[in-house]
Amino acid sequence: MDIASVDELLTTTRAVRKRLDLTRPVGRDVILECIGLAMQAPTASNAQDWRWLVVTDADKRAAIADIYRSVGAQYLAHAAATASDPQTQRVYRSAHGLTETLAQVPVHVIPCLLEPIDETNRLAAASAWASIIPAGWSFLLALRSRGLGSVWTTMHLAKEREVADVLGIPPTVTQAALFPVAYTMGTNFRPAARPPAETITFWDGWGG
Repeated sequence: MDIASVDELLTTTRAVRKRLDLTRPVGRDVILECIGLAMQAPTASNAQDWRWLVVTDADKRAAIADIYRSVGAQYLAHAAATASDPQTQRVYRSAHGLTETLAQVPVHVIPCLLEPIDETNRLAAASAWASIIPAGWSFLLALRSRGLGSVWTTMHLAKEREVADVLGIPPTVTQAALFPVAYTMGTNFRPAARPPAETITFWDGWGG
Protein backbone atom coordinates (compact mmCIF):
# COMPACT_ATOMS: atom_id res chain seq x y z
CA MET A 1 0.00 0.00 0.00
CA ASP A 2 1.34 3.41 -0.98
CA ILE A 3 1.05 5.27 2.31
CA ALA A 4 1.83 8.64 0.73
CA SER A 5 -1.08 8.31 -1.70
CA VAL A 6 -3.43 7.16 1.02
CA ASP A 7 -2.36 10.04 3.26
CA GLU A 8 -2.89 12.51 0.42
CA LEU A 9 -6.39 11.17 -0.15
CA LEU A 10 -7.23 11.42 3.54
CA THR A 11 -5.83 14.93 3.97
CA THR A 12 -7.13 16.52 0.78
CA THR A 13 -10.70 15.25 0.58
CA ARG A 14 -12.29 18.63 1.18
CA ALA A 15 -15.83 19.94 1.43
CA VAL A 16 -16.23 21.09 -2.18
CA ARG A 17 -18.91 23.61 -3.07
CA LYS A 18 -17.50 26.45 -5.16
CA ARG A 19 -15.25 24.25 -7.30
CA LEU A 20 -17.93 21.85 -8.50
CA ASP A 21 -18.09 21.77 -12.28
CA LEU A 22 -21.78 22.38 -13.01
CA THR A 23 -21.40 21.80 -16.75
CA ARG A 24 -19.64 18.43 -16.96
CA PRO A 25 -21.88 15.35 -16.98
CA VAL A 26 -21.32 12.63 -14.38
CA GLY A 27 -21.82 9.10 -15.65
CA ARG A 28 -23.85 6.46 -13.88
CA ASP A 29 -20.93 4.02 -13.87
CA VAL A 30 -18.64 6.21 -11.76
CA ILE A 31 -21.39 6.78 -9.19
CA LEU A 32 -21.98 3.03 -8.96
CA GLU A 33 -18.23 2.42 -8.58
CA CYS A 34 -18.11 4.82 -5.63
CA ILE A 35 -21.21 3.31 -4.04
CA GLY A 36 -19.70 -0.14 -4.47
CA LEU A 37 -16.62 0.97 -2.56
CA ALA A 38 -18.75 2.64 0.11
CA MET A 39 -20.58 -0.65 0.64
CA GLN A 40 -17.35 -2.16 1.98
CA ALA A 41 -17.67 0.01 5.09
CA PRO A 42 -18.70 -1.78 8.30
CA THR A 43 -22.30 -1.70 9.50
CA ALA A 44 -23.73 -2.42 12.94
CA SER A 45 -24.46 -6.17 13.30
CA ASN A 46 -23.46 -6.47 9.63
CA ALA A 47 -27.00 -5.36 8.79
CA GLN A 48 -25.98 -3.68 5.53
CA ASP A 49 -29.19 -1.69 5.76
CA TRP A 50 -28.03 1.33 3.77
CA ARG A 51 -29.63 2.37 0.53
CA TRP A 52 -28.45 5.03 -1.92
CA LEU A 53 -30.83 7.30 -3.77
CA VAL A 54 -29.20 8.96 -6.80
CA VAL A 55 -31.04 11.95 -8.25
CA THR A 56 -30.18 13.11 -11.77
CA ASP A 57 -33.61 14.34 -12.91
CA ALA A 58 -33.38 18.13 -13.32
CA ASP A 59 -36.87 18.86 -12.00
CA LYS A 60 -36.33 16.77 -8.89
CA ARG A 61 -32.94 18.35 -8.27
CA ALA A 62 -34.58 21.77 -8.57
CA ALA A 63 -37.29 20.78 -6.09
CA ILE A 64 -34.69 19.52 -3.61
CA ALA A 65 -32.71 22.75 -4.07
CA ASP A 66 -35.80 24.84 -3.35
CA ILE A 67 -36.36 22.96 -0.09
CA TYR A 68 -32.68 23.24 0.81
CA ARG A 69 -32.66 26.97 0.11
CA SER A 70 -35.81 27.54 2.18
CA VAL A 71 -34.05 26.00 5.17
CA GLY A 72 -30.56 27.41 4.84
CA ALA A 73 -30.30 30.55 2.72
CA GLN A 74 -31.26 33.14 5.32
CA TYR A 75 -29.39 31.41 8.15
CA LEU A 76 -26.18 30.99 6.15
CA ALA A 77 -26.25 34.56 4.85
CA HIS A 78 -26.57 35.86 8.40
CA ALA A 79 -23.84 33.52 9.66
CA ALA A 80 -21.48 34.68 6.90
CA ALA A 81 -22.12 38.32 7.76
CA THR A 82 -21.57 37.88 11.49
CA ALA A 83 -18.77 35.27 11.67
CA SER A 84 -15.90 36.44 13.82
CA ASP A 85 -12.93 35.27 11.74
CA PRO A 86 -12.15 35.27 8.01
CA GLN A 87 -11.90 31.48 7.62
CA THR A 88 -15.32 30.92 9.15
CA GLN A 89 -16.74 33.70 6.99
CA ARG A 90 -15.40 31.96 3.88
CA VAL A 91 -16.95 28.67 4.91
CA TYR A 92 -20.36 30.25 5.48
CA ARG A 93 -20.18 32.21 2.23
CA SER A 94 -19.34 29.00 0.40
CA ALA A 95 -22.20 27.18 2.10
CA HIS A 96 -24.58 30.02 1.23
CA GLY A 97 -23.40 29.89 -2.37
CA LEU A 98 -24.42 26.23 -2.55
CA THR A 99 -28.01 27.22 -1.77
CA GLU A 100 -27.96 29.15 -5.05
CA THR A 101 -26.26 26.51 -7.23
CA LEU A 102 -27.51 23.21 -5.80
CA ALA A 103 -30.09 22.68 -8.54
CA GLN A 104 -27.35 22.88 -11.16
CA VAL A 105 -25.12 20.24 -9.54
CA PRO A 106 -25.55 17.26 -11.90
CA VAL A 107 -26.03 14.52 -9.31
CA HIS A 108 -27.53 14.49 -5.84
CA VAL A 109 -26.86 11.40 -3.73
CA ILE A 110 -28.85 10.71 -0.56
CA PRO A 111 -27.57 7.88 1.66
CA CYS A 112 -30.39 6.30 3.64
CA LEU A 113 -31.06 3.73 6.33
CA LEU A 114 -33.99 1.37 5.94
CA GLU A 115 -35.23 1.90 9.49
CA PRO A 116 -36.26 4.96 11.50
CA ILE A 117 -33.74 6.00 14.16
CA ASP A 118 -34.84 6.03 17.79
CA GLU A 119 -33.09 9.15 19.03
CA THR A 120 -34.35 8.52 22.58
CA ASN A 121 -32.12 5.43 22.79
CA ARG A 122 -28.52 6.63 22.61
CA LEU A 123 -27.04 3.18 22.01
CA ALA A 124 -29.49 2.35 19.23
CA ALA A 125 -29.07 5.76 17.62
CA ALA A 126 -25.28 5.60 17.78
CA SER A 127 -25.31 2.14 16.20
CA ALA A 128 -27.61 3.31 13.43
CA TRP A 129 -25.55 6.37 12.56
CA ALA A 130 -22.39 4.26 12.76
CA SER A 131 -23.88 2.10 10.02
CA ILE A 132 -24.17 4.93 7.51
CA ILE A 133 -21.51 7.52 8.36
CA PRO A 134 -18.47 5.31 7.52
CA ALA A 135 -20.10 4.35 4.21
CA GLY A 136 -20.86 7.99 3.45
CA TRP A 137 -17.28 9.04 4.07
CA SER A 138 -15.95 6.15 1.99
CA PHE A 139 -18.19 7.37 -0.83
CA LEU A 140 -16.67 10.87 -0.59
CA LEU A 141 -13.14 9.45 -0.58
CA ALA A 142 -13.94 7.36 -3.64
CA LEU A 143 -15.24 10.47 -5.41
CA ARG A 144 -12.03 12.35 -4.62
CA SER A 145 -9.85 9.56 -6.01
CA ARG A 146 -11.74 9.80 -9.31
CA GLY A 147 -11.61 13.56 -9.73
CA LEU A 148 -15.06 14.28 -8.35
CA GLY A 149 -16.04 16.21 -5.27
CA SER A 150 -18.92 16.81 -2.91
CA VAL A 151 -19.76 18.08 0.53
CA TRP A 152 -21.58 16.36 3.37
CA THR A 153 -24.74 18.43 3.84
CA THR A 154 -27.63 17.87 6.25
CA MET A 155 -29.57 21.13 5.88
CA HIS A 156 -32.45 19.50 4.01
CA LEU A 157 -33.15 17.18 6.94
CA ALA A 158 -35.02 20.02 8.63
CA LYS A 159 -37.64 19.30 5.95
CA GLU A 160 -36.81 15.65 5.38
CA ARG A 161 -40.44 14.69 4.77
CA GLU A 162 -40.78 17.24 1.97
CA VAL A 163 -37.75 15.80 0.19
CA ALA A 164 -39.13 12.31 0.79
CA ASP A 165 -42.36 13.34 -0.92
CA VAL A 166 -40.43 14.58 -3.97
CA LEU A 167 -38.58 11.28 -4.26
CA GLY A 168 -41.16 8.79 -3.01
CA ILE A 169 -39.10 7.78 0.02
CA PRO A 170 -41.21 5.74 2.49
CA PRO A 171 -41.75 7.23 5.98
CA THR A 172 -39.88 4.30 7.57
CA VAL A 173 -36.63 5.24 5.76
CA THR A 174 -34.13 7.66 7.35
CA GLN A 175 -32.22 10.05 5.14
CA ALA A 176 -28.72 10.63 6.51
CA ALA A 177 -27.28 13.36 4.27
CA LEU A 178 -27.30 14.98 0.86
CA PHE A 179 -24.18 14.79 -1.32
CA PRO A 180 -24.12 17.17 -4.30
CA VAL A 181 -21.74 15.40 -6.72
CA ALA A 182 -19.81 16.80 -9.66
CA TYR A 183 -16.36 16.73 -11.18
CA THR A 184 -14.12 19.30 -9.57
CA MET A 185 -12.52 22.25 -11.29
CA GLY A 186 -8.93 21.21 -10.72
CA THR A 187 -7.78 18.52 -8.32
CA ASN A 188 -5.10 20.44 -6.41
CA PHE A 189 -6.75 20.44 -3.00
CA ARG A 190 -4.57 21.00 0.05
CA PRO A 191 -4.74 19.86 3.67
CA ALA A 192 -6.74 22.16 5.93
CA ALA A 193 -5.22 24.03 8.86
CA ARG A 194 -5.69 21.88 11.94
CA PRO A 195 -4.10 21.97 15.40
CA PRO A 196 -1.39 19.43 16.25
CA ALA A 197 -2.82 16.09 17.36
CA GLU A 198 -0.97 16.45 20.67
CA THR A 199 -3.09 19.47 21.60
CA ILE A 200 -6.43 17.63 21.37
CA THR A 201 -5.43 14.15 22.57
CA PHE A 202 -5.71 12.84 26.14
CA TRP A 203 -4.08 9.65 27.43
CA ASP A 204 -5.68 7.31 29.98
CA GLY A 205 -8.12 9.92 31.28
CA TRP A 206 -9.81 13.20 30.40
CA GLY A 207 -7.29 16.02 30.44
CA GLY A 208 -4.36 13.65 30.77
